[in-house]
Amino acid sequence: MARGGQRGRTTAKVVAWSASLAGRLAERRRAAVEAEQAGSLAVLPEAATEPAATPPPAAPAPRPAPTPRELPYREQPRPRDPHPGRPASPAEAVPWGLRVAAESTWRLLLLGAALYVIFYVVDMLRLVAFALLAGVLISALLEPTVSWLKRHGVPRSLAATGTFLTGLVGIGLVGWFVFWQVSTNIAEVSNQASNGVQTLHNWLLKGPMHLTDKQLNDFTTQLKNAIASNTNQITSLGFTTVGIVIEVVTGVLLGAFTTYFLLYDGATIWSWLLRGLPRQSRYAMAGAGPKAWSTLTAYVRGTVFVAFIDALCIGIGIQLLGVPLAMPLAVIIFLGAFVPLVGALVTGTLAVLIALVTKDVYTAGMVLAVLVAVQQIEGHLLQPLILGRAVRVHPLGVVLGVASGSIIGGIGGAIVAVPLIAVTNTVVGHLRRRNAAADEVFIALEAAQEAAHEAAHEATQDVAVQSAPKLSDLSPEQPVTS
Repeated sequence: MARGGQRGRTTAKVVAWSASLAGRLAERRRAAVEAEQAGSLAVLPEAATEPAATPPPAAPAPRPAPTPRELPYREQPRPRDPHPGRPASPAEAVPWGLRVAAESTWRLLLLGAALYVIFYVVDMLRLVAFALLAGVLISALLEPTVSWLKRHGVPRSLAATGTFLTGLVGIGLVGWFVFWQVSTNIAEVSNQASNGVQTLHNWLLKGPMHLTDKQLNDFTTQLKNAIASNTNQITSLGFTTVGIVIEVVTGVLLGAFTTYFLLYDGATIWSWLLRGLPRQSRYAMAGAGPKAWSTLTAYVRGTVFVAFIDALCIGIGIQLLGVPLAMPLAVIIFLGAFVPLVGALVTGTLAVLIALVTKDVYTAGMVLAVLVAVQQIEGHLLQPLILGRAVRVHPLGVVLGVASGSIIGGIGGAIVAVPLIAVTNTVVGHLRRRNAAADEVFIALEAAQEAAHEAAHEATQDVAVQSAPKLSDLSPEQPVTS
């Protein structure tokens, strides 16, 4: 009990001493504040010679808030320094490369989503999209003729109509020629195909495979059974073929209308498209549009020339080798050559198959050699010389573009992939050069403005110096005015 009472008295003394110490510190602080206020009131400017009136007694200053040091120890704020191995914020802990990768990734994902939506819409409207693209390509081929006729005094409506009808007549003549050649030589080709099938049958019996008649008969029986069991599928295929024919006819009509109106009123259509763009983008696209059209025109004309050379060389080679249907095959190769680098080779395989069926293996090998030779000439000579300036795309980019276009849109996608890449490359390059030129202009304007401001400032200082009176020009009686 004695120890407990002594400990209580000691605690009470410590508390009392602490309270008295805190009171003395507060009194000293209050006295210092009052002395500072009194000193500031004592220092007054000597504005007048008469004594100023005695100011009223100032109200007692409010007691200032206690400083952190005057607060109890447990209530004092404790600054926390960051850990030396830990950054100030979680964002600073992410490496810079990972930040850049994350920023680029979500932007690429957004761009990929936009492209997916565009491709989905184009796939839904595939017929309209291909008809529009075909009309644009044919218009790019025929538009120089319309411009030439207009420069020579022919009205644009008459020039567009005449060029359009001439193109239709040309396409019709080519189709009639192919049909005439096939219908004329179909009997001979059928006989040669029968002989080729018999030759193949003898080769399977007596050749390195050493098949028997029973095995061949079994294979033929299985083929007939497969055809008989899939009659419904074949019938549905026939209906599908009818639907495809209807879609092709509709696409041809849409493409024809698109071609005519682009030839007749292309400038007005382009102006209407520009008015639909934001005002800030109109000037840039107005400059990029003609360059893209020039690139597309050069590409289409160059492609037609390259396709004609491919078809002519391969057709002559097939004719010299004695393969039937040389001219129709040349026309098919000409149409297939609109797909760069691979189109002529793919369509030329039809000539190899016909040579294999109607002739022999040696003739088919020679036809394949002709195809490969012409393809090498096209890839290493014709494409760089004729299409190099128009496309300006690396051959790897061309091949990847054709493959991607064929996967997305089939034959039509393979045809329009390369001109789309070429036009996009031209537009992006133009916009990049335009932005660089605009930056240079802005820099030059800012430098000119800064130089004008400096010149104006120097001129103002010179005028002020010249207009200021000199001390030597003033008389002793003349006062100096400021």
